[in-house]
Amino acid sequence: MTTNNSNENEATCPAQAMLKLVAGKWKPEILRLAVEQPLRFSSLLRTLKGSNKQAIAAALKELEETGLLEKVVIKQKPLHIEYYLTKQGHALIPVLQQLENIG
Repeated sequence: MTTNNSNENEATCPAQAMLKLVAGKWKPEILRLAVEQPLRFSSLLRTLKGSNKQAIAAALKELEETGLLEKVVIKQKPLHIEYYLTKQGHALIPVLQQLENIG
């Protein structure tokens, strides 16, 4: 008996790959909030009760690396950063909404 079967299933199951993209305590909530408006780090800290700087920073970085969020530096005074849903991120929202409706 080998564990190769498990690895083959991961590679061939698109749903599992998608779930890995949004896995984590804060990622689904961040994506939900990004639908409504551009996100700023400080507002996420205020909105996501029980979160901390490290967890939010890590979630934002992972969502950006997977192509679901885009980081935009706004060069107005004061300089700030906003996060926007990408086209891929928008495509994922209906799936997340369906998951919300299951519970």
